[in-house]
Amino acid sequence: MSKVAIVTDSNSGITQACAKELGISVLPMPFYINGRLYYEDIDLTQEQFYKALGEDAEISTSQPSPGDVTDLWDGLLKEYDEVVHIPMSSGLSSSCQTAIMLADDYDGKVQVVNNQRISVTQRQAVLDAKLMADEGIAVEEIVKYLMDTKMESSIYIMVDTLKYLKKGGRVTPAAAALGTILKLKPVLQIQGEKLDAFAKARTLTQAKNIMINAVKADVEKRFGGNVNNVHLEIAHTHNLQEALNFKEEVAAAFPEYQGQIYVDHLSLSVSCHIGPGSLALAATKRM
Repeated sequence: MSKVAIVTDSNSGITQACAKELGISVLPMPFYINGRLYYEDIDLTQEQFYKALGEDAEISTSQPSPGDVTDLWDGLLKEYDEVVHIPMSSGLSSSCQTAIMLADDYDGKVQVVNNQRISVTQRQAVLDAKLMADEGIAVEEIVKYLMDTKMESSIYIMVDTLKYLKKGGRVTPAAAALGTILKLKPVLQIQGEKLDAFAKARTLTQAKNIMINAVKADVEKRFGGNVNNVHLEIAHTHNLQEALNFKEEVAAAFPEYQGQIYVDHLSLSVSCHIGPGSLALAATKRM
């Protein structure tokens, strides 16, 4: 039986400590803050990141260097026969395409899966892949499953401030100014490749209801009509207490749900563009 290593990046929300417990490998995502290079969960904590963001530091995302990627693969292939690498969605970063090109030199021993996910949904794909690998399922079947199910997840994100969407050029200054005056809390969505507009809310309560109703619609129309066919997940940007409050509201909205509602932070790569104070609700189809 082939030994298969599972690799992802820190956009999955899986910390280095948790990766050791799970028996997987996590590539830390690089960030430039005021021109200095940092690596997520290595020498850049959540607290340091949001402190810099609050101080209007110049923050930009990057991708792991080719050398860092291949060094990790080379090390794993001394112990494992094959590697399944699950990076963040290709629609949100070029790191996926870079990894695919690098894998060409590995004679099929490294399979890069463009799973089209990020944050809690990417994490679930990694957990599914690890479970399959531990059960001795062949790499080809693991990759096929991840590709066949890549669109079977949704994330809805309530943005607390338009400041960072404006800074990143995702909304115009005029739209940001109007939205601020109207105290809009836009709800965005990630279904596959991109971060797109979904709805506009005036209040936090309205935004949370929009997200809950969107997931209910997905359960009904996309996931077979049974909420127990999905994992429900909540994510946030530097907004843990509100996320825990939201967890209780989601549990009340889905009383028949039998699973645990997982709560984690949104990836820092997304946080760069939306800022602190955000809440997200995700649904990922169960394996």
